Amino acid sequence: MLIRKDRAMLAVTILLDVAFHGGRTATVSAADLAERLGLARRGMEPLLQTLSRAGLLESVRGPRGGYRLGRPRRDIRLADIVAVVSGDDTEVADGPLGALQAAVVDPLWARLETSAQGVLADLTLDDLLRQASAAGLRRPNAEPISFAI
Repeated sequence: MLIRKDRAMLAVTILLDVAFHGGRTATVSAADLAERLGLARRGMEPLLQTLSRAGLLESVRGPRGGYRLGRPRRDIRLADIVAVVSGDDTEVADGPLGALQAAVVDPLWARLETSAQGVLADLTLDDLLRQASAAGLRRPNAEPISFAI
């Protein structure tokens, strides 16, 4: 599997933000998510859809809609996230890049990806939330739901 670092890092960040600000019960709007990440909402939508189709996120419609985790954060491994976003957008090289590429760089890259997959397989969103807490970040308190009629 070819790890697309930019897509993989963004997908991990999106899921971490949803876990941090919403979790499995509260939703996070795409607009709030885009604002916190400093990205255009339109540019994130395809990735949000990919993560939703894979069951990592759940899309909720309506005035209080948005995204929430599709399963418990302790059950979402970073390797799962990377596999989902790397598997849907394969890049193909333009052609042979020479003997050094084939003999040295390609095997090196394969070893690096294997190492990265091992680390990613060992980490969950729960682990990252503990790191955020250790770094002094505090999760926002959920607002109580008002049922005023």
